[in-house]
Amino acid sequence: MRSKNRLLKGKDLLWLRIISFCIMGVLLVAAGISVWLFVRHTAAQDETAVVFDEGITEQEQEESARELLHEDMLSGILLAGQGVCDALRARPEEVSIPVESAGDFATLEAVKIETGGTISISVTSPGLLASDDKYYYLFEEKIWQEEFSPDAEPLSRAYKDVALNFRTDLLRGSSSSRLFSRFYVAVKKDGAYHAVSKARYPDNPEALAVYNYSGKNHGSKKGLMIDPLQSSTNEWDDLGIHYCTYNFPLAHILGPTSNGAYPTINYEYHGRNWQFNGAHIHQYDYLFSILTSKGIDITGIILDDASTSAYPAFTHPAARSGSTAPYYMFNGVTADGVEALGAVATFLASRYSGGGHGLVHDWIIANEINARKEWNYMPAGTGIEAYTDAYAKAFRVFYNAIRSVNSGAGVYICLDQQWDRNKSNNPDYDARDVLDIFAVNVKENGDMDWGLAFHPYSCPLTQTAFWKSNSQVTASVDSSFITMKNIGIVTDYLHQDRFLNRNGEVRSVILSEQGFSSTAGQDLQAAAIAYAYKIAAANPDIDYFIYARETDHPVEIAQNLALGINNTGGGHKKSYNVYKHVDRVDGGDVISFALGIIGISGWP
Repeated sequence: MRSKNRLLKGKDLLWLRIISFCIMGVLLVAAGISVWLFVRHTAAQDETAVVFDEGITEQEQEESARELLHEDMLSGILLAGQGVCDALRARPEEVSIPVESAGDFATLEAVKIETGGTISISVTSPGLLASDDKYYYLFEEKIWQEEFSPDAEPLSRAYKDVALNFRTDLLRGSSSSRLFSRFYVAVKKDGAYHAVSKARYPDNPEALAVYNYSGKNHGSKKGLMIDPLQSSTNEWDDLGIHYCTYNFPLAHILGPTSNGAYPTINYEYHGRNWQFNGAHIHQYDYLFSILTSKGIDITGIILDDASTSAYPAFTHPAARSGSTAPYYMFNGVTADGVEALGAVATFLASRYSGGGHGLVHDWIIANEINARKEWNYMPAGTGIEAYTDAYAKAFRVFYNAIRSVNSGAGVYICLDQQWDRNKSNNPDYDARDVLDIFAVNVKENGDMDWGLAFHPYSCPLTQTAFWKSNSQVTASVDSSFITMKNIGIVTDYLHQDRFLNRNGEVRSVILSEQGFSSTAGQDLQAAAIAYAYKIAAANPDIDYFIYARETDHPVEIAQNLALGINNTGGGHKKSYNVYKHVDRVDGGDVISFALGIIGISGWP
């Protein structure tokens, strides 16, 4: 906060300016009379000069004209001078504070992309900040640049005012595109530029979108982590699912292919050619077309497994070695990283937004990002602020690219059930801490309509009866873990003003992964699935519920996690029929057995 005793008002300077303008007015009077005499002399020499009245002598005509002209000119000059004085009195006072303390003096109220590829930046300030000249300057910095560079050249300048507007080109489609840039206002002081506002990214990448497809228009929240081997059966219709998730590991979709039937897909982005594996992309096209034809909303999960491949640019420089984790932190901190992420995001959003290959409504960027060691690798010792800032940069690239193609797409961060462990020996971060820091980061740099994809697995994972008492799963906002028993803590937490979106609404929450093992019995698993779904259905802040998974996975079975509603051979467990009926009016008799197992008299 600026101290009032450090603000020096410019009233003396203002009055000097008023006196100067009055002197200028007198000079203008003299100049006006001289101009009139010149005009009169010229007219006297013109044979076609007009005679005012034949009964009045030429001398009388001249004296009358001189009097009238003199009075009109003087009156006009005085009125103009008065207007100038009034304007000067109304003009905000100049404020003089050290530029080192003026980093938030001006505010970028909006950074809007307009039709035609122009960016409009509206700026307000509490006064006119004293500097070397009368201008505010607009600067651009790329997302990978760490801080304001006084050596950069301004994009434009504008006369200082308490409210003004800058305009600059978006440069869409070029390597200099400003879709991922942030903007500053600066002044020139002692010959150098100094930022006097916080940075802000474009507010509305969706203004560029060709498509506007949004999901979540179903009467049910039932979703499933699907088994693609079931695409040729009627199982998804039989289950009546409305949502599903599917992974996009980058190493799987990038690069050329020798498959003649499905050749390499060449995609140009910002003048550079990117290659996608045509055979693998065809598999997505086929599966997504089937799902879309069935009215099932698809959520794509974009994952960076490319660290050890031929595509290091996708991975944060600090995360490219030293780990056996399956996925890594995306790279939004270098120029080549931002180009790489932008290319993939734009390709995927374009291909699966009305291009005849199926429709992906929502996108999740990385998996369980608070699990630094296991699922979104960065080296140990990375501070949580730096870690979350790195993720936020990459997330913004994905968000701006996706929303610039499909304005209705949801874009989500992903957190696991480690809510508030606060243990020094925990190699990961608490989900609540990452959520808090991410929300502040986004607000300060220009808000986005991000959503939360949460994974409320049981604690421990093998505990199918999640409703049982557990000291680490409580009704407190400081609970160590969040499961389906206390999921309301997360949705209530997001009702705080600091988390609301730009329309003052609670952000979208999806439960994109949770499952319960049948190792302790199929009845117990079926009861847990029914109860978990009913809890989600009764919570108005949860948009949909993805059960993980359709078919048991051998690796998980080895960990006593037989999560599927089908066994590995494709046979149905009891939970299959329960999940089929859990959201149906006629399903009460099918799922009522679970009430006794859980120990409740009715559903939420």
